[in-house]
Amino acid sequence: MSTRYVVGVYGGVMGVFVARALGARVLCRGGDEVGDSNEGGCRAVKVLQAHNSTMVRGGGEEFFDGIGALLEDRGHQVVLLTRSNESLRRRFWRKVCAFFGGIYSVPARIAMSRLIRGARPDLVHVHGINPLLSPSVLVAARRARLPLVMHVHAYMLTCPIGLHLRKGVVCDLCLGGREYWCALKNCRGSVFESIGYALRNAVTRKLGLVTKSVTIYASPTVFLKRWLVAAGFPAERIVVIPNMAAIPGTTADPATGAYVAYAGRMSPEKGINTLIAAAALTGLPLHLAGDNSTEGHYVSEEPRNVTFAGWLNRGQLDDFYRNARFAVVPSIWFEVSPLVIAEAMSHGLPVIASRIGGMPDIVEDGVTGLLFEPGNANDLAAKMRHLWDSPELCRRMGQAGREKAIREYSDDVYYERLMAVYLKAISLAKEGV
Repeated sequence: MSTRYVVGVYGGVMGVFVARALGARVLCRGGDEVGDSNEGGCRAVKVLQAHNSTMVRGGGEEFFDGIGALLEDRGHQVVLLTRSNESLRRRFWRKVCAFFGGIYSVPARIAMSRLIRGARPDLVHVHGINPLLSPSVLVAARRARLPLVMHVHAYMLTCPIGLHLRKGVVCDLCLGGREYWCALKNCRGSVFESIGYALRNAVTRKLGLVTKSVTIYASPTVFLKRWLVAAGFPAERIVVIPNMAAIPGTTADPATGAYVAYAGRMSPEKGINTLIAAAALTGLPLHLAGDNSTEGHYVSEEPRNVTFAGWLNRGQLDDFYRNARFAVVPSIWFEVSPLVIAEAMSHGLPVIASRIGGMPDIVEDGVTGLLFEPGNANDLAAKMRHLWDSPELCRRMGQAGREKAIREYSDDVYYERLMAVYLKAISLAKEGV
């Protein structure tokens, strides 16, 4: 029988007894196994999670909070180091500090080191680090000889602005150590910021601040793993772990849904213009949920069949999905793994998504939804009309999507995969890799 590990689910003598009865080994501090005589030595793994949140709350922030809640629900201890870009809003001097600190923030490194000494975590799990945490927090973890898992939510490792998108077109100019293109093309729309972003990535790459510190890279999709490998990151250190989604107990019948649903940011890279144009072509009712602070950019082009619902809390978002016929994710950039896809599938909705980035890894064309050419409003309109006029197909795809969500994206499945990642990181760190 293969050996299994129980990581911090049970504690003390009873935890050792239960684990041994299951034929498992019990992982304790530093990855050591508890011996039969080591009574009370087993305890939950303590994870230091670090994240630099964006000004507009998005999938990364939802995911960061979700992992913390999942670990605590399973009996683990979670220690947080967080910073928010909200502090940079309309404060020029803070942006100047972020320009230099984003390359290597000494205050962030000191904060991380102090937290490590005080909390004594078993491993570090980082998410977003730019610009306020910076790669310096990775160095602090390396100096403490802690296993470090980096969750890659976007393309900051290969693109200074993290999108691989410039003026609405996919761009890979900065690959291969050519970060200077970010400054030359003014990708941030501000020469000052563009130079800062380019310099940050160049210094990070040349000094190996990421590659010398990270033990395991966690990638939500196969597409992103392949992208990182092509950019020179070691394949054996990249683990694919699909994002999780809450699975509701019941779902509505998508065949009777009253509108087409979109949930997410109202920003150009999300393909909102393409979606609104497709809605105008079809005349189908389209409801958009999410941050609407930039809604004014689209209002002048808004057809009468388009409704902006604004930001919704979790309960409201669940109702939003339950009353929809299907969801659309029309992004024009290399989306890594939009949480909205798994969420919609968990509610039994088929999903129409752009054939780009990691989305084809999640939406199975013709099975759990449909794929269309990114930026092509005519193609999207045809797919929307076809699915709207095919209620049985809509129902069948929705059921297939929900089954996949339960099988691949549930909390329990994600927890098992995350523990496997943590165990691998701890093992590699002990080997000095």
